[in-house]
Amino acid sequence: MAKLRTEQYIVGPVMTNCYLAVNEETKEALVIDPGDEAARLIQKIRERNVTPAAVLLTHGHFDHAGAARELADAFGILIYAHEKEKKTLETPGINLSGMTGEPPAAYHADVFVKDGDVLDLAGFSVRVLFTPGHTEGSICFFCGDALFSGDTLFQGSCGRTDLQTGDWGQMMESLKRLRDLPGEYNVFPGHGPATTLAEERRSNPYM
Repeated sequence: MAKLRTEQYIVGPVMTNCYLAVNEETKEALVIDPGDEAARLIQKIRERNVTPAAVLLTHGHFDHAGAARELADAFGILIYAHEKEKKTLETPGINLSGMTGEPPAAYHADVFVKDGDVLDLAGFSVRVLFTPGHTEGSICFFCGDALFSGDTLFQGSCGRTDLQTGDWGQMMESLKRLRDLPGEYNVFPGHGPATTLAEERRSNPYM
């Protein structure tokens, strides 16, 4: 198993966690949820002397996808998202772009994945888990002992479901699915501090 190092960068007006999942052996990296501040992220990646292999999106809201195309174009890599998230990505009224005063925007993915897919990227086997609720195409990514949970699971909480394509019943099913996973994981959410799946099973009221 390749050694994983996770770097967190808080970006944009709603303080979204963008992650670099770095393979310490090959110095390749996955860029997860680059929502804003593309120039800063590009600079950090070059300073770290790592080679991005892909952009992974847990969902299509502006604060997670806003800088994805700039990152992908800068490094000649592809953007991955769930097949049910295409409408959210491409529809400004659903992806919430424009809500902070910026011009509304449409986003696009290059590769659409589905539940259970295993992606061979950056020397990692990245597993896709379909976790709708926050949006209809929300997913989590598993990479080694790391779980990148987007806006599905937070420390002590979960993502909101009152936005377009959100669904509370689906969120509860998704959280149950995470709760019942075998094994332990370090959880890296879309907002707020990192946690562990064991801690969330123990103390998160939504699980």
